Amino acid sequence: MPALGNSLRSFRHRNFRLFFIANLISNTGTWAQRIAQDWLVVTDLHKGGSELGFVTGLQFLPSLLFSLYAGSLADRLDKRKLLLLTNAGGGLTALILGWLTISHRVTILEVCVLAFSLGAFGALDAPVRQSFTSELVGKSDVANAVSLNSANFNAGRLLGPAISGLLIAAFHTGPSFLLNAASFGFVIIALILMRPSELHRNELEHKPRKIAEGIRYIRSRPDIVAIITTIFFASTFGLNFQIFNTLLATKVFHKGAGAFGLLGTVLAIGSLSAAIVSTRLDQRRRPAFILGFAAVFGLTLILSSAMPNYLSYALSLPIAGFIALTAMISANTYVQTTTPQELRGRVMGFYVFIFLGSSPLGSPFIGWLSDALGIRQAVAICGVITSLGAGMTYFFMREAIAKHQK
Repeated sequence: MPALGNSLRSFRHRNFRLFFIANLISNTGTWAQRIAQDWLVVTDLHKGGSELGFVTGLQFLPSLLFSLYAGSLADRLDKRKLLLLTNAGGGLTALILGWLTISHRVTILEVCVLAFSLGAFGALDAPVRQSFTSELVGKSDVANAVSLNSANFNAGRLLGPAISGLLIAAFHTGPSFLLNAASFGFVIIALILMRPSELHRNELEHKPRKIAEGIRYIRSRPDIVAIITTIFFASTFGLNFQIFNTLLATKVFHKGAGAFGLLGTVLAIGSLSAAIVSTRLDQRRRPAFILGFAAVFGLTLILSSAMPNYLSYALSLPIAGFIALTAMISANTYVQTTTPQELRGRVMGFYVFIFLGSSPLGSPFIGWLSDALGIRQAVAICGVITSLGAGMTYFFMREAIAKHQK
C-alpha cells in the first residue's frame, strides 16, 4: 500500500486531480476521433494509403510550424488561459467535422482542412500542457506527474478506439467526432475550477523569452541532443500505429470497424502498462537506457510486420506498445526534470516540435511506401530505421554524453 500511495502522490494536488480527470475524458475523445478519421478516409471516402498518410501528415504539420513559438508563449504567459483557448478551438473544429459527416457533406478536402485546424490547436496546446505539469504539482512531483499523465493518455487510448469502433459500427463516424468535441468541454470546466493560488509558478515567468535561448541550451546538453535525435527516428518512422493498424486491418486482414478499433485498444494495454510501471520508477533513466529501449522498439516493429494473421498481429501490439512508451515516458521525464524551470517551456516546445512535427515527414512517406511496396514491408522498413537511428546516435554521441554526466 505505501508503494501505491507513492506512485499516486501527485493526486495530493487538487489542481492536478481536476486536470487529470478532465484529460482522461478528453484523451478518450481524441482517440475516438483519430480512429473515426482514419476510417472515414479509407472506408467511407474510399481513399488509399497515400491519402491517409497525407491527412495524418497535415494534422501534425502545425507541430512543425508552431511548437517552438508555443513553447516561448508557455514561458511568458498564463498557461491556464492559453489552455482555455486551445481547448475551445479544438472542440469547435471537432464539432464542425462531426456536423459535416452526419449531414453527409464531408469531402476529403474538408477532412484535410479540419485535420490541419485541429492540429494547429494541438500544436499550441502540447508544449503549454507539458510545461504546465510542473505548475500543477511542483518540482518534487514532476516525474511522477509525467508518468501519471502518460498513463492517462494511454487509458484514453485504451477506451477511445473501442468506443469509436462500436459507434462506427452502429452509427458511422459522425458521433465519434461529436464525442471528441464534447470532451474538450470537460477540460475547459476543469481549468475554470482550478485555484490559481495553488499553482507552482516561477516568479520570472512573465519576462520576455526568446526561442533561441532554449535552442542554445539544448545544444549545450549532448544528453538531451541524443535523446531528441532518437525521438526523431522513433516518432517519424516507428510511432505510426495510426497508419499501420488502419491499413493492416482493412487491406491485409479485411476486418470491420470493431476489429479495427480493437487494435488500438490492444496496443494501449501495453502502453498503459508502461505508464503505470513508470509511476514507480522515479529515478532518472539515463540516455543509454532510453536509446536502448528505442532500438528494441524498432525490432518489435519488424517482428510485428511478419505476423501471419490478425490475431498474432494483435497479440504483438501490447509488447510493442510497452517498449515504445517506456522509451517515450523516460525521455519526456528526463528532459523535463533536468531542464531549469525558466527554460522548460521552450525546451519542451522543441521536444514537441521533433516528437510531433516529424509526422508530416514520416506519414506521407509511409503512406506512399505502403502503396508502392505493401504495408508489411513499410512497417518492417520503419522498424529498421528506428533501430538504426537509436544505435547510430548512441555510437556517435556516447563519449559526449558520458563527459556531460560526470
